Amino acid sequence: MSYTKEQVGHLVEGTLDWDTTMRMLSMPKDKERFSMYLETLQKKVTFPDRIVLPLSPHMYIVQSAKTKQWITKCDCGHEFCGYKDNWKLYANIYVRETEEAMAEIYPKFMAPDTNWQVYREYYCPSCGTLHDVEAPTPWYPVIHDFEPDIEGFYTEWVGLPVPEQAA
Repeated sequence: MSYTKEQVGHLVEGTLDWDTTMRMLSMPKDKERFSMYLETLQKKVTFPDRIVLPLSPHMYIVQSAKTKQWITKCDCGHEFCGYKDNWKLYANIYVRETEEAMAEIYPKFMAPDTNWQVYREYYCPSCGTLHDVEAPTPWYPVIHDFEPDIEGFYTEWVGLPVPEQAA
């Protein structure tokens, strides 16, 4: 089943009706939808870089208009790093590691024990958007969620040409 640009736009904005949303999620994906999705996201941002792959609601892997390299970028335009690097290491990090900090989120007796678990919140240094939260043990290193196989995704999953990267 194919969907319209308008429906994909409503999906991105979170205003698509529930029945259509559930149908989109449960049915096989049509090849045009990813292109429409990227086009819709591209219209929302003000930077000239081409969105290659969305990572979260406000973060993307983009092809830099200047260098043609793939980089991780916030929708405000802040550039974090190359797409293979862990963007979290370039973010502002707030660690909730005290009972007082946890109390901002949880009632006193429902919060995790800060000797065993902390919350790390990762924010964009430019606009302050919260991009991710992780809940590791206090001594655990910053988690690198994944390194996407962009070439494989484009060729095997969406059937589109891979955006060419400068060498």
